[in-house]
Amino acid sequence: MFNLALPSPASGPFKLMCLGAHADDVEIGCGGTVLRLAAQIPGIHIRWIVFSGDGVRESEARSSAATFLDGVADQRVDVFKFRDGYFPFYGADIKDAFEKLKREIDPTLILVHGKDDAHQDHRLIAELTDNTFRNHLVWEYEIPKYDGDLGNPNLFVPLTRAMFQLKLDALKKHFPSQHGRGWFTDETFLGLARLRGIGCNAPEGLAEAFTARKLVV
Repeated sequence: MFNLALPSPASGPFKLMCLGAHADDVEIGCGGTVLRLAAQIPGIHIRWIVFSGDGVRESEARSSAATFLDGVADQRVDVFKFRDGYFPFYGADIKDAFEKLKREIDPTLILVHGKDDAHQDHRLIAELTDNTFRNHLVWEYEIPKYDGDLGNPNLFVPLTRAMFQLKLDALKKHFPSQHGRGWFTDETFLGLARLRGIGCNAPEGLAEAFTARKLVV
């Protein structure tokens, strides 16, 4: 598998920041890409942040992150407790959380929801990312859902079948609270990965896709 072409940080380790509104968002949207980057970049620092997690959902978020970050020596996982579905009404508090993040990390790459995502929580996290980290490389991942808001991504990350299977197994293992949802199935995740694999002629037929709105070289 070829390496991803990524910028080198000006100093220190490569810093990856993964942002998800809910406990399973990072895993669904970019879990395979996180696995690729962790395998590819020695000494990578990964900051994994979930904005809505309480009780069972926090436990799921932390156990899942531990699987995806297994072997990453320099990592930090944060789970906030903003109310699921109500993010726009907590905008000032969530903005404060972003301002604190800006003082703590200067990320090389940010993986986050898309700004065109129909879910209000997803969209707010994407908007605040763009507002707060204005000079950073941002890849917006996609989440399949009822709203039918999948777009036409312009950046693709091919995955090996082994990486995708690890992602799939982790989703099933760590998120039992979601098993009753009709969309939370192997077929959903495999179907999207196959479509994105076709879109980039992935060597093993599977990929994750992102929107990159601005690149400065």
